[in-house]
Amino acid sequence: QVQLVESGGGLVQAGDSLRLSCAASGRTFSTYAMGWFRQAPGKERDFVAAINRSGGSTYYADSVKGRFTISRDNAKNTVYLQMNNLKPEDTAVYYCAAKIAIALKTRSSEYNYWGQGTQVTVSS
Repeated sequence: QVQLVESGGGLVQAGDSLRLSCAASGRTFSTYAMGWFRQAPGKERDFVAAINRSGGSTYYADSVKGRFTISRDNAKNTVYLQMNNLKPEDTAVYYCAAKIAIALKTRSSEYNYWGQGTQVTVSS
């Protein structure tokens, strides 16, 4: 089992950048495929980005492609989401998720473990 703790959210202006971090407990972090999802008020939880367990493969939602970058440091048990050129529509609670798997996963139903979320608010 793994526990996930997100950090790095905050209130920023449109065009600014933020880097979210998700720290995982345990010594088997490198066996987990990781993902970032987000949920805006009144909306479903949407896929943002995913990375496979080695970090060699990534995938992004069209809405964030070219602006967001997912990465991981298996030595630090941490996955990151670098968010550049933020827009008001990026406002949401951001969650990281984990699943023991070789390949990356893009559907929330595929993930076993979730963090508590971190709020990102982008003002116009």
